[in-house]
Amino acid sequence: MALLLVASSAWAVAPNIVLILADDLGWNSVGWHNPDGVKTPNLDRLCREGLELDNFYVSPMCSPTRAGLLTGRYPIRYGCARAVIPPWRDFGLPVDETTLADALAEAGYEKRGVFGKWHLGHAQTKWHPNNRGFTDFIGCYNGAIDYFTHERDDELDWHRNGESLREEGYATTLIGGHASEFIRDAAKGDAPYFCYVPFNAPHSPFQVPEEYRAPYARFKDKKKQTYLAMISAMDEAVGEILETIEATGEAENTIVWFLSDNGAEGGISGGNSPLNGAKLSAYEGGVRVPACVRYPADYPGGRKLSARMAFIDVMPTLLRLAGVEQPVKPFDGIDLNPLLSGKTDRLPARDLYIYHGQQGSDKERNAVISWEWKLVVNGPDVLGGRVGAQKIELFHIASDPNESKDVAAEHPETVEELFAKLVLFRKLQPQNAVPPYKEGREGFVAPEDWKISM
Repeated sequence: MALLLVASSAWAVAPNIVLILADDLGWNSVGWHNPDGVKTPNLDRLCREGLELDNFYVSPMCSPTRAGLLTGRYPIRYGCARAVIPPWRDFGLPVDETTLADALAEAGYEKRGVFGKWHLGHAQTKWHPNNRGFTDFIGCYNGAIDYFTHERDDELDWHRNGESLREEGYATTLIGGHASEFIRDAAKGDAPYFCYVPFNAPHSPFQVPEEYRAPYARFKDKKKQTYLAMISAMDEAVGEILETIEATGEAENTIVWFLSDNGAEGGISGGNSPLNGAKLSAYEGGVRVPACVRYPADYPGGRKLSARMAFIDVMPTLLRLAGVEQPVKPFDGIDLNPLLSGKTDRLPARDLYIYHGQQGSDKERNAVISWEWKLVVNGPDVLGGRVGAQKIELFHIASDPNESKDVAAEHPETVEELFAKLVLFRKLQPQNAVPPYKEGREGFVAPEDWKISM
C-alpha cells in the first residue's frame, strides 16, 4: 500500500531502530528511579548514555499501548482502546491502519523483526505480525503465557513466522536472544533494520529462574520478590541486545527506545511509588512510565527531559528519522526530534487523553491532561453526561504530579471545560470496537498450539 510519501531526510543515513517495550513495568521499578530497590544496570546505562524521558505517557493497559505505538494514533479511533485482546476475542488491529513496520518497509528497511508478545490480534492471520509489515516474528500472540512452557490456556503459544516453535527456555531470555540474533544478521546488510522487542516481562504469571531471586531475598513479599527478579532477567536480556548492537559497530547510528506499556499492577507493593494508582487506572501510576532513548548520532546524551510526551509520538518521531512523511491517516502524535536533538527545549501545547472501559460502560476510566491540569473521571460512560455515580477529580498536575489533592470543587469551570473535551474524545470510539474483556469468555477452548489458518 503506497500510503506514505518519502521525503528527503535531514539525516544522511537512516538509523537502525530498536524499540524495546516492557510489560507492566512500574515507575518505581527501574534503577534510575529506585536504585536501592531494583537492579537494572543495563537499562540504567541506556538511560544515562541517552535521554531520560521523565514525563512519558501510555495507555493504562497492554493492547492499546501497543496499537498506539505502532500507528501513532489514539487506539480509540479504530476500536482498540476499550480493552485488551483476550484469547477468546476475534478482533485485531484493523488492517487499514498503517503500522510502523509497514511504513519502514516503504522507507527501505528490508529486515523488520518483532520478538516477544504481539497482543494485537490472533484469531485471524490477517492480524498476525507477518501480515502487518514484519519480516520476522518469534514469540506469542497472546498475553500472560507461561514463561517456561510457553503455553496460554493449556496450548503452546510460541511461534516463528506463523509456525509453532518448540524450544526450551525462559521466555524473557529467549526473546533477548532472538532479538540479538536478528540484529547481528540484519547489521550485515547495507539497509537499516527495525527490531521491535515487546517483552512479556514482568507481567504475570509471576515466574522466574531461581538465580535471579538472590538480590531480592530480603523482601518477605514473595510476589514482589519475583516481580523484581523478573525485571532483573529482562534487564539482562536488554544488556545482551545492547552488547550485540555495539558488536556490530553501528551503535552510533542505532536508535534504542525503551518504555513500559503501562504501570505495575496494583498488587505490587511500591511498584509505582510515589505516583498515585496502578495499571488499569487513569491515574499517574497507571499511565506515566519509565522511558528513555539513545541515539548518539543526533541526540546529545546525558539529559533528563521533562516535556510531556506520549506513546503516540514514537512513530512520527521514528519516521521523520527514516525520511518519511506522515501517512494518509493523520497522526495524533507529534515529531519529538526537535526536542530530542536539543534544537528546542519545549513542545507544542496539546492535550493528552486516557481511556479504557475494560470492565464495561459503567466502570470506565477517563482522563485528560491539559496544560497544568488533569481531570480524571471514573464511573459510567462520559457520553451520558455528568451523573452522580461518577467520581470526578481535578489535579493541578504541574505542581502535584502525585495527585495528592483533588481541587475540583475549587475550579468548577475548569472541570466543565475538561469534561467536555473528554466527551468529544470518547465519541471517537466506533460501534465495532473491541468489547469489554470478559464478554465471550464462557466456553472458550483454545485451538491446538494456537495454530490459526483463516
